[in-house]
Amino acid sequence: MNKIVELINTFALLSLLAVGGGTAVLPEMKHDAVQVHHWVTDTQFAQIYSLGQLAPGPNMTCVILIGYEVAGVAGLVAVLVAFFFPACLLCYFVSQTWDAAAGSPWRSAVQRGMAPIVIGLMLAGCYALGRTATLNPAKGWDFNLITLGIGVAVVVILSTTRINPALTILAGGVAGFFLLG
Repeated sequence: MNKIVELINTFALLSLLAVGGGTAVLPEMKHDAVQVHHWVTDTQFAQIYSLGQLAPGPNMTCVILIGYEVAGVAGLVAVLVAFFFPACLLCYFVSQTWDAAAGSPWRSAVQRGMAPIVIGLMLAGCYALGRTATLNPAKGWDFNLITLGIGVAVVVILSTTRINPALTILAGGVAGFFLLG
């Protein structure tokens, strides 16, 4: 199948499944991009996601880098449209229904029911990235205490302070550079 068509099919589906944001589909995106299609490696995926967290704007714009890696500028544009346009359309139509049901009891029930689902999906995304960062496939999936320590330090810092997360990403990158070579 044409690479552009594969990119569009994969990222359009992920777009529609991204309840609560792109982080919710991160494990599936990683699985598709790394294991199914072999577009990028585990390490490249983690680096692309980290770059997306650091860059200004929506953090999931990092998906365009996967498209660029696969098919150049055409892949970049295909993934950009496929990942963001379906979700925009869905949000528009859902918001029309949501506003029309302002006083309905089902609206409150749906809102309360979606909260744990979104939290679970986001935690699954964190787990998938954390596993990639702390396990080294080049060494038979050896556990890496340095990257685990950097990750724990970032979680503690972000949980106890109001520091900009981009600074912790930069600090983690610098620490990783010096500690991991």
